[in-house]
Amino acid sequence: MRLATIVEFGHPSVALVLDRSLLPLAVADARLGSMRGIAGSGTEGLQRIGEWARRQPERAFRPIDDVEFGPAVPDPGAIYTIGLNYRALGETDDADHERPLVYGKLPTAVTGHGSSVTWDRSLTPNVDPEVELGVVIGEQAAAIGPEEAMRHVFGYTCINDVSSRDPWLDGDQWLLGKSMAGFCPVGPWVVTADELAPDDLRLGCTINGVAIQDGTTAHMRFSIADLISFLSRHTVLRPGDLIATGTPTRLAGPLGPERHLQAGDVVTVWIDGIGELTTTIA
Repeated sequence: MRLATIVEFGHPSVALVLDRSLLPLAVADARLGSMRGIAGSGTEGLQRIGEWARRQPERAFRPIDDVEFGPAVPDPGAIYTIGLNYRALGETDDADHERPLVYGKLPTAVTGHGSSVTWDRSLTPNVDPEVELGVVIGEQAAAIGPEEAMRHVFGYTCINDVSSRDPWLDGDQWLLGKSMAGFCPVGPWVVTADELAPDDLRLGCTINGVAIQDGTTAHMRFSIADLISFLSRHTVLRPGDLIATGTPTRLAGPLGPERHLQAGDVVTVWIDGIGELTTTIA
């Protein structure tokens, strides 16, 4: 199942995605009115949505191009980001990486597919995008082992980990350098865990159609199960929390690593089996 957050009259709501159509949800269950609520409702909630959707007439569906997308999870309780989690091409030795490198982004940084992103250039003129497979937590997780971890996954989404590259914001102030408004595009929707195997997904990022990243989740140092287990030993993971699981190495060309985002750029992060998440730099 694919579930998107759409914005109508300034308010977010959830819609079921079917091919190029959307069906706004109107299930008689208060839990199913938000992505976090659905994430916490488990298999039962998804079954209720499926049963309700099968009863809806064709006229209830809307063309996907006619709606405004919000962040797939508009109000995550927490956003955990994982650093240095992809092996470089030809790298096999993980001996120097005993545990995941964890930092974060503030929930107020989220934005949706099709949005514009801008920021105060006097704070940070040098900003880059990064594609990341996003894990959406379902059932609450606390102090669990890797063997239990995957049953706590509600689904997967694309995350663009927009980040400052200036020394003070990319050094001792990572949280601030990653949390400006719009620095966490999430979407375009969530694909539920029963429909996607995350272990070998191709993913990448383009600026104005030119590739700057192209990798596979098979090159992760720490698996999704390992990350969830590690985090759950230190904190409580709640429904709708996001984990950005790391990013592949930037390509050497043709734009090169020194090409930062500029006004007018169109940035797309994409993941096989999920889709494309596009934003425009203003």
